[in-house]
Amino acid sequence: QVQLAESGGGSVQAGGSLRLSCVVSGLTYRSGCMAWFRQVPGKEREGVAASDSVFGATYADSVKGRFTVSQDNAKNTLDLQMNSLKPEDTAQYYCAARHGTAIEPLSVDDYNNWGQGTQVTVSS
Repeated sequence: QVQLAESGGGSVQAGGSLRLSCVVSGLTYRSGCMAWFRQVPGKEREGVAASDSVFGATYADSVKGRFTVSQDNAKNTLDLQMNSLKPEDTAQYYCAARHGTAIEPLSVDDYNNWGQGTQVTVSS
Protein backbone atom coordinates (compact mmCIF):
# COMPACT_ATOMS: atom_id res chain seq x y z
CA GLN A 1 0.00 0.00 0.00
CA VAL A 2 1.38 3.37 -1.02
CA GLN A 3 1.18 6.18 1.50
CA LEU A 4 2.15 9.81 0.97
CA ALA A 5 2.55 12.62 3.49
CA GLU A 6 3.35 16.20 2.51
CA SER A 7 4.95 18.91 4.61
CA GLY A 8 6.58 22.29 4.17
CA GLY A 9 3.71 24.49 3.07
CA GLY A 10 3.19 27.96 4.47
CA SER A 11 2.89 31.64 3.68
CA VAL A 12 5.53 33.70 1.92
CA GLN A 13 5.78 37.01 0.11
CA ALA A 14 6.16 37.18 -3.64
CA GLY A 15 9.74 36.48 -4.68
CA GLY A 16 10.33 34.22 -1.73
CA SER A 17 11.01 30.49 -1.54
CA LEU A 18 9.49 27.40 0.03
CA ARG A 19 10.47 23.75 0.01
CA LEU A 20 7.84 21.02 0.07
CA SER A 21 8.62 17.45 1.03
CA CYS A 22 6.62 14.27 0.57
CA VAL A 23 7.47 11.11 2.50
CA VAL A 24 6.66 8.09 0.35
CA SER A 25 6.13 4.56 1.63
CA GLY A 26 5.26 1.47 -0.37
CA LEU A 27 6.98 2.68 -3.54
CA THR A 28 10.52 3.64 -4.53
CA TYR A 29 12.00 5.91 -7.18
CA ARG A 30 13.03 2.93 -9.29
CA SER A 31 9.61 1.29 -9.18
CA GLY A 32 7.33 4.20 -9.97
CA CYS A 33 6.62 7.78 -10.87
CA MET A 34 6.07 10.59 -8.38
CA ALA A 35 4.73 14.07 -8.92
CA TRP A 36 3.49 17.30 -7.42
CA PHE A 37 0.11 18.77 -8.31
CA ARG A 38 -1.72 21.85 -7.13
CA GLN A 39 -5.30 23.00 -6.95
CA VAL A 40 -7.18 26.18 -6.15
CA PRO A 41 -10.88 26.20 -5.25
CA GLY A 42 -13.09 26.03 -8.31
CA LYS A 43 -10.32 24.91 -10.65
CA GLU A 44 -9.03 21.56 -11.80
CA ARG A 45 -5.99 20.01 -10.21
CA GLU A 46 -2.93 20.68 -12.36
CA GLY A 47 0.43 18.99 -12.64
CA VAL A 48 3.43 21.00 -11.46
CA ALA A 49 6.42 18.65 -11.65
CA ALA A 50 7.03 14.93 -11.97
CA SER A 51 10.02 12.64 -11.64
CA ASP A 52 10.88 9.03 -12.31
CA SER A 53 13.91 6.93 -13.23
CA VAL A 54 12.93 6.66 -16.93
CA PHE A 55 12.27 10.25 -18.05
CA GLY A 56 13.85 12.20 -15.22
CA ALA A 57 12.04 15.44 -14.41
CA THR A 58 9.11 17.12 -16.16
CA TYR A 59 7.75 20.57 -15.36
CA ALA A 60 4.70 22.60 -16.18
CA ASP A 61 5.55 25.64 -18.32
CA SER A 62 4.32 27.95 -15.57
CA VAL A 63 7.02 26.80 -13.13
CA LYS A 64 9.99 26.05 -15.39
CA GLY A 65 13.12 27.80 -14.18
CA ARG A 66 11.59 28.49 -10.76
CA PHE A 67 10.72 25.07 -9.31
CA THR A 68 12.97 22.04 -8.95
CA VAL A 69 11.77 18.53 -8.17
CA SER A 70 14.16 16.06 -6.58
CA GLN A 71 14.20 12.74 -4.76
CA ASP A 72 16.09 11.71 -1.68
CA ASN A 73 16.44 7.97 -2.11
CA ALA A 74 17.87 7.49 1.37
CA LYS A 75 14.83 9.08 2.99
CA ASN A 76 12.42 8.08 0.20
CA THR A 77 11.09 11.59 -0.14
CA LEU A 78 10.00 13.67 -3.12
CA ASP A 79 10.91 17.32 -2.67
CA LEU A 80 9.84 20.47 -4.49
CA GLN A 81 12.03 23.54 -4.17
CA MET A 82 10.00 26.59 -5.13
CA ASN A 83 11.83 29.84 -5.82
CA SER A 84 10.69 33.24 -7.11
CA LEU A 85 7.19 32.47 -5.93
CA LYS A 86 4.29 34.43 -7.38
CA PRO A 87 0.78 35.06 -6.03
CA GLU A 88 -0.57 32.78 -8.75
CA ASP A 89 1.38 29.89 -7.18
CA THR A 90 -1.02 30.03 -4.25
CA ALA A 91 -2.76 26.64 -4.02
CA GLN A 92 -3.12 23.41 -2.13
CA TYR A 93 -0.17 21.25 -3.21
CA TYR A 94 -0.51 17.49 -3.44
CA CYS A 95 2.02 14.70 -3.75
CA ALA A 96 1.06 11.83 -6.08
CA ALA A 97 2.60 8.49 -6.98
CA ARG A 98 2.03 5.43 -9.12
CA HIS A 99 3.76 2.16 -9.87
CA GLY A 100 5.52 2.13 -13.24
CA THR A 101 6.15 5.02 -15.60
CA ALA A 102 3.38 7.50 -16.32
CA ILE A 103 2.30 8.01 -19.94
CA GLU A 104 1.49 11.64 -19.16
CA PRO A 105 3.52 12.52 -16.05
CA LEU A 106 1.58 15.72 -15.33
CA SER A 107 -1.87 14.26 -15.84
CA VAL A 108 -4.12 13.65 -12.83
CA ASP A 109 -5.47 10.54 -14.53
CA ASP A 110 -2.08 8.81 -14.44
CA TYR A 111 -1.94 8.65 -10.62
CA ASN A 112 -3.85 6.53 -8.14
CA ASN A 113 -2.12 7.47 -4.88
CA TRP A 114 -2.45 10.91 -3.31
CA GLY A 115 -1.39 12.73 -0.20
CA GLN A 116 -3.63 14.97 1.88
CA GLY A 117 -2.08 18.18 0.59
CA THR A 118 -0.29 21.18 2.04
CA GLN A 119 -1.26 24.82 1.56
CA VAL A 120 1.05 27.33 -0.07
CA THR A 121 0.06 31.01 0.08
CA VAL A 122 2.04 33.71 -1.72
CA SER A 123 1.16 37.32 -0.96
CA SER A 124 1.93 40.26 -3.20
